[in-house]
Amino acid sequence: MVKRSASARYDGLGKAGKGHVSTQSGVLSDNPYGFNTRFENEPGTNPEELIAAAHASCFTMALSFALAAAGYEDGRLETDAVVTLEQDGEGFTVTRSDLTLSASVPGIGADEFARIAAGAKANCPISKLLKAEITLDYTLG
Repeated sequence: MVKRSASARYDGLGKAGKGHVSTQSGVLSDNPYGFNTRFENEPGTNPEELIAAAHASCFTMALSFALAAAGYEDGRLETDAVVTLEQDGEGFTVTRSDLTLSASVPGIGADEFARIAAGAKANCPISKLLKAEITLDYTLG
């Protein structure tokens, strides 16, 4: 079992509040977040950006391991994730995570790649965590 942790602090309330987020690894250490970073593109991070980073990296690693298990030894995978936050009544809901992959895997056929990529999309732990729609577009070069 692997456990990873992060922490968040919010000083003040609502729009006037200012948050800070940190991760166990120290990659994030008191990084600012709040209303302005989430809805007004001010410097700092936000939960949706962090989910997008987690989903892109999880899917890409899952695909890498699935391709290696299928016998492929070389390649390059680059994934962008766009997480959508929409109004839901008086609150908000993350409704989707759109993955866009650019891949180069010497010797793989399009059908096999599509099958392996779909499996990675469905089975990466972050995909399993999300209840939002998850899409995958890719180019194989």
